[in-house]
Amino acid sequence: MPDGNDPQQAVAPTGAGGSTDLAMGEAETLERPPGRGPDGGDTGKPRSLWSDAWRELRRNPVFIVSALLILFLVVISLWPQLIVSTNPLSCDLGRSQQGREPGHPFGYDTQGCDVYARTVYGARASVTVGVCATLGVALLGGLIGGLAGFFGGWADALLSRAADIFFGIPVILGGLVFLSVVTSTTVWPVVGFIVLLGWPQIARIARGAVITAKENDYVQAARALGASNRRMLLRHVAPNAVAPVIVVATIALGTYIALEATLSFLGVGLRPPTVSWGIDISNAASQIRNAPHMLLWPAGALSITVLAFIMLGDAVRDALDPKLR
Repeated sequence: MPDGNDPQQAVAPTGAGGSTDLAMGEAETLERPPGRGPDGGDTGKPRSLWSDAWRELRRNPVFIVSALLILFLVVISLWPQLIVSTNPLSCDLGRSQQGREPGHPFGYDTQGCDVYARTVYGARASVTVGVCATLGVALLGGLIGGLAGFFGGWADALLSRAADIFFGIPVILGGLVFLSVVTSTTVWPVVGFIVLLGWPQIARIARGAVITAKENDYVQAARALGASNRRMLLRHVAPNAVAPVIVVATIALGTYIALEATLSFLGVGLRPPTVSWGIDISNAASQIRNAPHMLLWPAGALSITVLAFIMLGDAVRDALDPKLR
């Protein structure tokens, strides 16, 4: 029988109309809600949008496959010599359009260059253009769109009309005009052109996300407490409006790689001696019947790269959008 004077014992219902003796610690455990500590606080760490998104991404096979492909592309872009020992610029006309042979699994192109080496080294230019252009577009478009959405008024009208002007320029036609007068053989003119015409899309996304975020109660509370515009924008609005920008930029990265290849195919993008998939596809297009291997390998590498980044963007979008869970 329990001793009513013993402070270390308590009586708890059994669920069948009776009672049972429990130690005080056990009784407190039963009375405590799940996930609560002794003081009633939450025992776990608070979950944020980013922690939930990372948890969803780790369980998504599409993200895992695309991330592994992109990691492989980044590695061979930085260190192509890990999987190829042939110089992509070393050519032998005596082997023009020859098929595969030991040590040269993709055969040779019209100039007698190793297609395998050029396909591997071509990843460097495409990935560099895609990553740099995406960073530039995200920074410029996010800054302009964020300022327009946060301040509104004449600044919003002016920046929005400027974005509409750039939206009206056809990308391919603009590339033919802009890049045809550039004589540089580096990737930077192509990167600059993509940033010049790509920022309006990100700006519109950022503008809408900032307009939505600044109407939330916590932003209004910060404003009522006297927080400056800079503090509200950097501490409260931007962290909660950046997710849509990241999603669109990730998907657009694959598009920018395809755009670089298209411009190089047309002869106004990257130029020799830069090794590019677009240049190789352009050189192989006229020989597709005689030597289809010249076209299939760089075109296949381009398609897989673009697909990997689009798949990654779709996975990130699904993880960051709570409505899609």
